[in-house]
Amino acid sequence: MMNMKNIKNYIILISLFVSGIINAQNVEFKRSNFKDNIDDYKTATDAIDKGVEHFEKGSLAIFEVRNSGLHFKKALQQFQIAQELNSENALNNFRIGVCYIHSSSPYKAIPYIEKAYQLNPECDPFLYYYHGNALQLKEEFDAALTSYQKFEENYRKADNFGKFVTMRKRECGYAKTFKADPVRCWVDNVGTLNTEYDEIAPTITTDGSEITFSSNRPNGHEQNEVGEYDHDIYTSLNTNGKWQKVHPIKGSVNSNLDDIVNNLSYDGTKMLLHKDNEGQIDIYETTLNGANWSTPELMHFQISTKRTNDMYASYNHDGYNIYFSRGNENLSKGTNIMYSGMQSMIEKDFKAATTINQVNSKFNDGPIYMHIDGKTMYLASQGHESIGGYDIFVSTRKQGSWTKPVNLGYPINTPYDDFFFAGTANGKYAYISSNRPNGKGGFDIYKVTYWGEPKKPIIDMEDYLLASIAEPIKDPQIEEVVSVNKVSLTVFKGKTIDALTGKAVEANIEITDNESGKLIERFTTNSASGKFLLSLTAGTNYGIAVKADGYLFHSENFDVPKGSAYNLINKVIELKNIEVGSKIALRNIFFDVGKATLRSESNSELDRLVKLLKEVPSLKVEISGHTDNTGSATINDQLSQERADAVVTYLKGKGVNAGRLTSKGYGSRQPISSNSTSKGRQENRRTEFEIIEN
Repeated sequence: MMNMKNIKNYIILISLFVSGIINAQNVEFKRSNFKDNIDDYKTATDAIDKGVEHFEKGSLAIFEVRNSGLHFKKALQQFQIAQELNSENALNNFRIGVCYIHSSSPYKAIPYIEKAYQLNPECDPFLYYYHGNALQLKEEFDAALTSYQKFEENYRKADNFGKFVTMRKRECGYAKTFKADPVRCWVDNVGTLNTEYDEIAPTITTDGSEITFSSNRPNGHEQNEVGEYDHDIYTSLNTNGKWQKVHPIKGSVNSNLDDIVNNLSYDGTKMLLHKDNEGQIDIYETTLNGANWSTPELMHFQISTKRTNDMYASYNHDGYNIYFSRGNENLSKGTNIMYSGMQSMIEKDFKAATTINQVNSKFNDGPIYMHIDGKTMYLASQGHESIGGYDIFVSTRKQGSWTKPVNLGYPINTPYDDFFFAGTANGKYAYISSNRPNGKGGFDIYKVTYWGEPKKPIIDMEDYLLASIAEPIKDPQIEEVVSVNKVSLTVFKGKTIDALTGKAVEANIEITDNESGKLIERFTTNSASGKFLLSLTAGTNYGIAVKADGYLFHSENFDVPKGSAYNLINKVIELKNIEVGSKIALRNIFFDVGKATLRSESNSELDRLVKLLKEVPSLKVEISGHTDNTGSATINDQLSQERADAVVTYLKGKGVNAGRLTSKGYGSRQPISSNSTSKGRQENRRTEFEIIEN
């Protein structure tokens, strides 16, 4: 049943129609059309006046390719007041539609723009332009082109708006091309992560066990002027293929400002984010300490400068460079992708930021996702060969220069805003954020599942190598890839635990090139979970040493042949306390075949043992040699003894007292694996040391 106010409005509209005042059913906001209810007329026109002020400011921001802030949202609130009192006005419908076009739910604009067009297509000079925009969102590209052409015929002002029309027309052409040859994939809404609010900036760990993203869902903070909450950062764990309950990120990262995830470092120990403080956007960095993230610190002034807005930062594979998106100093003409590099990681002395002209357009460029291979960049842009709104592109670095960005194609990209990108390690999945229709509302997180051949739109899809950032969980194995390119990359992941208690141990890991003896990388496993993750490129034999206070060091050896395909190694490393009876295999000690001659690749491992013995002078150890059961037992006993003696000789040569060292050859008498397989025999051929006194 209608209330008295609605009955009055209904009577007014009927009387207007009968008297012939309505022209093509367009009802103007005139006093004469509200003669029986002057209060409603004043309410409506006052609201329109307030709304127009914000509408014009928002439109100017769009015209200058910069963020419109809350202007369209404030304008929308006022225009909706007027809409309640008269829903048949073309201009008010048009303005509401424009406000929705520039919101996180642009599909809501379509009925309002279409109604304005039906009521009076001449109500505003820009109606044909936005009518084309609405048709573009409906994927009616030919009809959209017709409206854009009509706009061009009627809008002949000598300003810079022509580039927008040109862009829209090109988008329609690109959209028709990409839609006719779609990418072989599914794009599915991840319902368990999404709400009626905005979910953006997804970041996936390499093993697919955790996702981190930002959302403006209710968080207990004070709402802003238009009733919205600020963005906080959230995480969810994947158990048996299902995303679990979403939780705010642990630690002191989230604040009363908009906190937007940018990028996790490849080992998951650092995170870049940006904060929006009343229109001033700056990049920060936080560090993972155990299960909690530290209070974010403002990045170096070459990256976060108060003269501009800086956002969407990404670590580069080398650890020296940061890529990010920056607005002009006058806050106009869009954002550009730039990078700044450190001369020293200790001093963190970043150099002046440099613009990457090859990947920037005349519109907003960013967010950015830098691949661990150091030569692949995923970026979002409103320019280039976009099919509408933000699209996701890929660029590769060749001969010191970045290539022209290539659109990832439809249906990954749509006429809506499709941005942010995070791919899983096996290249089969990716996660994006999009405000396309039929989601839960606003921006939602979507999962892209690739079918594989015959079309492979993305060359390198391994994610940044990210360690899990929450409590320890059982990590799922990466699924086998279906029809993807071979990638010469081995991912070594796992966790360090106490061999007796099974509890996590914070340990230092060193990666060494065994051939050159060069230390490649040094890092610390997570103190709360013991987890770690690193990548090994092909063509190298690696020594991996794991050390923790109070524990024997652990070593692993990996030979990654040149040209080998993608591999994943998942290992739990059990560290042993330094107590009598503790025994450890020295996996990176190498001898010439059938001889006791130490090869130079063994030096790094042996030097670590020297260091341990010097750091713990009370230790006395037995060096033991072991063989498989192939050949004569007598020869095996002799060879194993000679090899143990060779190690002792090396240690004495490095200053270790001979009284602390004994050597023993056990031949094949103490196997640790079956001699019936080649792998087992390889494991049995080893050098060990055992603590016999401490």
